[in-house]
Amino acid sequence: MATDGPGQPESSTGLLSDVERYYSAKVRRHGPTALGVDWNSPLSQRLRFVQLLKVVEWGCGPIALHDLGCGYGALLEHLQDRHRDADLHYVGTDLSGPMIEHAQRLWRSQRHVRFELAPTCMPAVDYTVASGIFNISLGHGVDSWEQHVAATLGQMHAASARGFAVNFMSPRTLAERPATAGQVYAVEPKRWSGFITDRFGCEVQCIEGYGLSEFTLLAWRTS
Repeated sequence: MATDGPGQPESSTGLLSDVERYYSAKVRRHGPTALGVDWNSPLSQRLRFVQLLKVVEWGCGPIALHDLGCGYGALLEHLQDRHRDADLHYVGTDLSGPMIEHAQRLWRSQRHVRFELAPTCMPAVDYTVASGIFNISLGHGVDSWEQHVAATLGQMHAASARGFAVNFMSPRTLAERPATAGQVYAVEPKRWSGFITDRFGCEVQCIEGYGLSEFTLLAWRTS
C-alpha cells in the first residue's frame, strides 16, 4: 500500500512520487484487491493485520486509529470481522488518488470512517498502523530510503498518543527472490527497533514467525 507523505523533506518528493505512481498503476490494473495493493493474497493481508493490531489495547474506551497507506481500506473488513464491537473512529490516508477513490466508494456507508489523500500532517490519534509502506523502494538508494523511513516513523510517533505499529520485509525476502534486489527494502529487526527505542523512548516488541518473510514492530509510549 502506498505510504503517506506528510511533512517529508523536500528531497523526498521524487521518491514519494515514484511510490504513488507504482501503487496507482497496481490498483488501476487489479482493482480493489490484494493484488491491487501488491500483496500476494487476502490471507497474507489478514496475517499482517492481526500482527499490527496487537499494538491496540482493546476494551478501554473509544479508539482513534489511523491506517497509514490504507489502500482501498482492506483493514476495515478485518476490523469488522475481529473487532466489530469496538468504539472505533478510523481514518485512512494514502498517496494514491485511485486508492482513496476506491476506499471512499467501498466504505461510504460506514459511520466514524473517513479517507483522505496524503494530508499535510498526520491526524492526531491513539494509534497509527502501517502495512507494507516501506517495502517497495523502486531503486532508490538505501540511504535516501532510510531517511524516508526515519522521518515517517518520527511522524507516526508524534501523531500517536498511545502507540504505533509497522512491518518490514526481512533479508530472507532477498534470498528467496534475488531478482527483486534494488527494488525492495529488506532489513534486520534491530535496525528499526533500536531506532524507535533510542529516539522515542518507546517500549518495542518485535513479532516474527507468522508465516511470512517479514516482521512487525509494535511501539508503545512510556510517558
